[in-house]
This record gives sequence, structure tokens and C-alpha cells, in this order.
Amino acid sequence: MMGSIFSVLGSLGMFLFGMKIMSESLQKLSGGQLRNAMRTVTQNRFAAVGTGFSVTCLVQSSSATTVMMVSFVNAGLLTLTEAIGMIMGANIGTTTTFWLVSFFGFKVSISAFALPMMGIALPMLFAKRSKIRATGELMMGFGLLFLGLMFLKDSVPDIQKNPEVLEFITNFTGKGYWSILFFFAFGTLLTILVQSSSVAGAITLTMAYKGWIDYPTACAIILGENVGTTITANLAAIGGNVEAKRAARSHLVFNLIGVIWALAVFMPFTTLVDRILPIDAYQAANIPIHMALFHSIFNIVNTGILIWFVPQLARLAQRMVKDTPAAISDHVSYDSAFVPKTGEINLAEAERDIQVMGSLARDLVKGFSEIILTPPENLGERVGQLHKLEQDSDRLAYETTHFLLQCTSGGVSSQTMDRVTALLRVIAELEDICDCGYRLVLMAERKHRKQRMLPDDAIMQVRYFSDLILQFMDFYSSRLTAPTVASDMETAFQLENNIDRFRKNLRKESMLRMQNSGDVIKAELLYIDILNHMERIGNHSLNILQAFRHA
Repeated sequence: MMGSIFSVLGSLGMFLFGMKIMSESLQKLSGGQLRNAMRTVTQNRFAAVGTGFSVTCLVQSSSATTVMMVSFVNAGLLTLTEAIGMIMGANIGTTTTFWLVSFFGFKVSISAFALPMMGIALPMLFAKRSKIRATGELMMGFGLLFLGLMFLKDSVPDIQKNPEVLEFITNFTGKGYWSILFFFAFGTLLTILVQSSSVAGAITLTMAYKGWIDYPTACAIILGENVGTTITANLAAIGGNVEAKRAARSHLVFNLIGVIWALAVFMPFTTLVDRILPIDAYQAANIPIHMALFHSIFNIVNTGILIWFVPQLARLAQRMVKDTPAAISDHVSYDSAFVPKTGEINLAEAERDIQVMGSLARDLVKGFSEIILTPPENLGERVGQLHKLEQDSDRLAYETTHFLLQCTSGGVSSQTMDRVTALLRVIAELEDICDCGYRLVLMAERKHRKQRMLPDDAIMQVRYFSDLILQFMDFYSSRLTAPTVASDMETAFQLENNIDRFRKNLRKESMLRMQNSGDVIKAELLYIDILNHMERIGNHSLNILQAFRHA
């Protein structure tokens, strides 16, 4: 008995590992295209459904798609209504796994093609080109998935040789609607435990194929699995912002509404699906195909009904998750071992944080310019506010760096790794800019506190210099998410040269003033220190664009 249990667990482990490798390799092969597809979702709910369906078919995991979707909502790249459309498409897309498993897993000799495929994939895993390696991983994952299914099918005891199992299950059947609710709850719990609707589906398909459960029971379990799979997105959204949590809740609400109407018309619905297929659903070998059709029709009909009520679903999710003060950095959680690793897609969150850091840096430089030109009456309070911005930038830099390292923990393509390397350098440069900005604020505060008097024309030159720095900062901010081209670098070098030249001229003027009047040395030294820090910001700004140019 113990041997059979460990055989089943080992088979499930192989199936799940194969699914993981498949999903990650597909992300490596199409990560850029997936990011672009998810970025370009319009407010057209039908386009969003199509995108959700396509992405899920590609990565063969609705859990991975919903985590990506939650991440994009968290980054502000998708609205809640767009995300709901993608959720609907993901639910339809995940039914393709049922079709693959029910057809290839039970109708075709798996070992006849799985092992040769893995043999072909083996040398590809050691190729230098990342796309060839990712293709080899895809083939290896595909082979492992179906070998795991084959072992699972062989490990599950035959019902005719183990009548005591059927007797145990019979205790929960034959009780009318209560039996349906029991197996619905069983499917929900099973999916929550394994944290994969694909694995839960494979277990259910195998149980049906082996004759453990009949067709209606299998359909009830499928409905439960549709609810259980929503837990993954809600786990991922724990560390996210309010909108990410609302997107995860809407996934739960959408599936719950579908389950409610499906349970209300359960017997007519299952009978209708049975009549669509010409083969008998009450023969064990035919149940998997009927299950795949039931799963598809349920999700298609549910989407067809609720797609007209997307705004209402969004409002319901907003009522479930109230507005709260947003932290500067809220990320989709990667700490849970059950959350799919979708680092190829979730770079959008890091890019969002980098934009926030860019805004903090600009606010600090702008705050310095305001203080040195027209100091407010409550100078200490204003300096305290700007200090808070500098502390936020330090925390954001640390958290975003940690998040990027989490994104790469599951393995990403070489192109994505180059992008991550560039983002890490940009984070460091932005943190240095924020530090320089706050030092400028402290210098401006010291100028007024120590009454270091400067000529009016020097103060006006600081204003002009600040505007030049802010112009450079606005330029790199506009390139944070867009490709940096050669013409951008020409503009960047021109801006940086202008800053260097301007700083040198102002420094010469300051030196002349010190030679002509020894009483202003302390004020002029402070002035030169300010110019040097502003010039450093120009250097860091150029470094940011160079990092993106070489990514």
C-alpha cells in the first residue's frame, strides 16, 4: 500500500516538474512577445479575453497567466477591467491542458514518442544559443509531463482488482445533490493542496479513466478545481497593492459565479455535454474526453455570460478590497513555493519601481531648487519632507533589487538577464542621484542657516543649472521603458557636455569672486560644492542611458 502511495506521489512530482519546465521554457522563448502582448491589451474586453487565452495556451498554466496579470495590474500596466477580461481568457485557455492530457495521455502510447523526444532534447540543453537550450527544455518538460502521466496511470490501482476503493467512494455517492457538493468541495481542496489545476486535473482524469469515479462526479470535481485554482493568484497578490488584490479577488468572484449557475443546472448541463459527444460517457475510457469538453463548455459559457458584466465585476472587487494608503513598493509575492515563477514577464513591476525612483530623484532636485531660490518659512519641515523621499528611495532600491533577483531565480533567457543587469545598474545610479539630491537640499538649508550670501547672478545661475539638470532627468525618465537608440545617446552626450561646460564656467567665476573678496570664501566653497554635486547628477544620468543602451 505504501509503495503505491509513493509511486503516485512520484508520478505527480514528475508531472508537475515537467509542467514547470514547460512553462518556464515557453516564457524564455516568448517572454518579450508575451510582455508586449500583455502591455498592448486595450479596453476592448474581447481583445483582453483573446490575450488571456493566447498567453495561457503558450505557457500551459492558468496560474502562471493570472500571476502575470496580477503583476501587470500591480505595475499599473493593466487596469482592473482589462485584467478581468484576461482572467476570462485564461480560464478558457487552461482547458487546452485537459484536451492534451485526455487525448495524448489516454489515447496514445506515450513512451513511443516521449522518450525519443527527451533523447533529442538532451544535447540541446548544452547548446550555446539560449533559444536552442530553451527549446530543449520545452521538449524535455513535455516528455517528463507525459511520462509522469503514464506512471500515474500505471500507479493508480485498477478498480476491478481493488473493489474496496470503489466501496469507499460509494459511501459518498448516491446521495443526490449532497454528493455533488461533496465532490465539488473535494476538487476545491485538492487544487488548493497541490496548488496546480493541471495536476489536480491529471489526478481527476486518471481517477475517471481507472473507473474510480463516474462522469457526473468528475464534473463536480472539475467545478471545485475551478475555484481552487484562484488561490494561487490571491497568494501572489498578498504583497501587491490594492489593485492587484482586486484583480485576484475578481478571479475568485468570476469562478464562483460560474460554479453557482453550473451547480444549479448541474444534471441538465452534464447531460447536454454527454449528448454532444457520440460516445458513451459512462464507460470509463471515454470519461476523460467528456471531462475536457465539459471543462471547455463551462468556461466558454461562463465567459459568454459574464463578459457583459465586466464593469459590475470590477465594482464588486472594489467593494471587497477597500482603498488603503499605498506603499511606495508593493510587489507580487515570490516567496511562496506554490506561486509560479514568471520572472520573464514580471520585470514590468521592477520597471514601475524604477519610474517611481526617477520621480523621487526629480522631486529631490526640484525641492533643492525651490529651497535655495525661495526658502519657505518652515524650512526644517520642508527639509524633513525631502529627507523622507530620500529614505523612500533607499528602501525602494533595496526592495526592487531583491525583487529582480527573485525574478531570475527560476531561470530566464539571456536577453532577459541582460535587461535585469541593466535595471540593477539603473537602480544603483538612481539611488546615487537621490543621495546627491538630498545632499543638495542639506547644502541649501545650510546656506540659509549659516547665512552664506551669494551674488544674485550666482543664484540665477543655480536656477538655470537646476533647469538643465531637470531637463536631463526628464530625458532619461522618458526612456526608462522604451528602447534606447543611437540618437538618444547623442542627445545624452550633448546634455552631459553642456552640464560639464556650464559647471566649469561657473566654477571659474566663483574662483574670481574669491580672489577679489576674501570675505565670501565660505559661501563660494559651498557654491562650488553645490555645482559639483549637480554635475555628478549629470554623470549618473548619462550612466543610466548607457546601461539601457547596452542591455
